[in-house]
Amino acid sequence: MTINQDWLAQLPLDHVEKIKSVSGGDINDSYLLETKTNRYFMKVQPGRGEKFFAHEIEGLNLLGAIANTPKIITSGEVNQDGYLILNWIDTGHGSQFELGKMVAVVHQQHVPRFGLDHNFTAGKLPKINTWQSDWVTFYINQRLKPLVNLAIKNGRWNDWRQTHFQSLCDQFATYYTTHQVIPSLLHGDLWAGNYMFEKTGEPMLIDPDVFYGDRELDIAMTTIFGGFDHDFYEGYNSVYPLLRGLNQRIGWYQLNYLLAHLNLFGESYGSMVDQILGKY
Repeated sequence: MTINQDWLAQLPLDHVEKIKSVSGGDINDSYLLETKTNRYFMKVQPGRGEKFFAHEIEGLNLLGAIANTPKIITSGEVNQDGYLILNWIDTGHGSQFELGKMVAVVHQQHVPRFGLDHNFTAGKLPKINTWQSDWVTFYINQRLKPLVNLAIKNGRWNDWRQTHFQSLCDQFATYYTTHQVIPSLLHGDLWAGNYMFEKTGEPMLIDPDVFYGDRELDIAMTTIFGGFDHDFYEGYNSVYPLLRGLNQRIGWYQLNYLLAHLNLFGESYGSMVDQILGKY
């Protein structure tokens, strides 16, 4: 989209002297804004209104209470375009050990049930967060099955995948009849693109998709695309040690993110999905 001076003039900021398009993911348009006194990072979702960013704002508020996150400056909409303005972050290099410690502290925030107060359905993938007391019910019915149903709709599913998926669900349900999960606050999309280090070296978490679930789901995401080294897990375990046997469970949780990518980007992720399903 093209942002002109009339659009910028409707923002609740002092006169914007400069705007520059910057990288910020494939979901939103992202910009550097400069006024006489400050620099800001702005995300814009064309035509989707201010409600589009309500979930991210809640996530930043929840994470920001106990971790380092961008500061929310303001949000709203201009001509039906939703926007979210954050403080500008000058980036640098930092310690993966400290990043791991920060994520562990996030996961130490517990509630009695799994889910969140609202669903997030404004994006390309459904996130049904209805509160559940049972983790199996939440994860299978509100995370995996909606993604499988979308894959079926998109023509990216077959009988082989369905057979092995059902077997995976059966093994998952059986395992958690005798193992307890404590609901933890999750970042929800913890890949290498969603953390950074400030110029001071302090780690920062960005672009959350929060809900309360099994912390191993966040950990599984860190293992798929790289960007987290041995020091990250050492730092994590120094605060909130992971349970034994994670390697036997992690495929259950990697599947969630790979199904998402299968739906978003197609069969280039099919072989990774099949590699996990083939184990069950």
